[in-house]
Amino acid sequence: MTRTIIDVHILHTVPPSNLNRDDAGSPKTAVYGGVRRARVSSQAWKRAVRLAFEDHLDDEQLGERTKRVGEAIAARITNLDPALKDEAATLAFDVLKAAGLAKKEPKNGTQAESEYLLFLSHRQQQRLAELAVDSARAGKAPEGKAAKDAANREHSVDIAMFGRMVADVSDINVDAAVQVAHAISVHGVSNEFDYFTAVDDRKHDIQETGAGMIGSIEFNSSTLYRYATIDVDRLQETLGDPAATKNAVQAFLLAFALSMPTGKQNTFANGTRPDAVVVQLRDTRSINLVGAFEEPVGDQTDTAGRVGLAAQALADYTTQVHQAYGDEPVEAWVTHVGPRTAPLATLGTVLPLPGLAEAVASKVAERIGGRP
Repeated sequence: MTRTIIDVHILHTVPPSNLNRDDAGSPKTAVYGGVRRARVSSQAWKRAVRLAFEDHLDDEQLGERTKRVGEAIAARITNLDPALKDEAATLAFDVLKAAGLAKKEPKNGTQAESEYLLFLSHRQQQRLAELAVDSARAGKAPEGKAAKDAANREHSVDIAMFGRMVADVSDINVDAAVQVAHAISVHGVSNEFDYFTAVDDRKHDIQETGAGMIGSIEFNSSTLYRYATIDVDRLQETLGDPAATKNAVQAFLLAFALSMPTGKQNTFANGTRPDAVVVQLRDTRSINLVGAFEEPVGDQTDTAGRVGLAAQALADYTTQVHQAYGDEPVEAWVTHVGPRTAPLATLGTVLPLPGLAEAVASKVAERIGGRP
């Protein structure tokens, strides 16, 4: 079976920052190749991508992950029939209970909540609200089969891409079409501390000495290797619409490339763009090329920067993997900034990012649209 796999490789340099903190407030790290690296978890970047989807997709193509699902459905019930406003919370609980998505009846006028974060598309929320209204008008409780069906069709793009696990109702789980690796730095990293003081403005006015407060923030800076892969066949299977699949792939490429987790962004203003984006279309399986950086690029005495070294290492390793395993991609595209990342231009057709996303999406549409 010929498959359609989209691999996305990104080199992305960030200045002093704390994108993704651990339980002690420190930037996350990991040991790779025997060297400690900066790390940003896949969960942090997937949330950034989901938020960035709002810039590229309509609201009805997206979903919402929340425990406060009763509140969302009650609001839709009220919009559908304002006369049901006073009983909307009860009707929302009834339809969620029928679907097996809520168990504890809300008390004292509160809204129903699920036991865990529940990922429903906006269209699924609307279908559940419509079922609740129809059932109320008919004077009967919502049917379980109809409620579960409403929660399990018309999946949004974000659910199709990142999947959904519902522990109590496993038959409405959705397998993810996208895998995202933890981003790691291509070089060794040691976290540093920013010791700061804040001046009390009124003390300053009367020439008093001493800080109003003191504190410290841990940070690092790094050139990250980021990787994600889309199983287009699985995405198409979940969405069931070639046009929706094409738009989803295009939106993901833009959102993944241009998004960034928001940790401490007001403190560090670290909103950079990637140095390079390499997209490969494969017909066998996905290939993570992080092996290019198993040996960290540069060393403590190297002041020539890391981006150029990383670009050369990624270009060389990609060619070596292809030669060793015969895993040449069907087609590849590259967006890169300036001469430092020029070695990557040998890997595919060079385009600005919007053109790259459009070219990849068009190729995807050509492949899935041509199937019987």
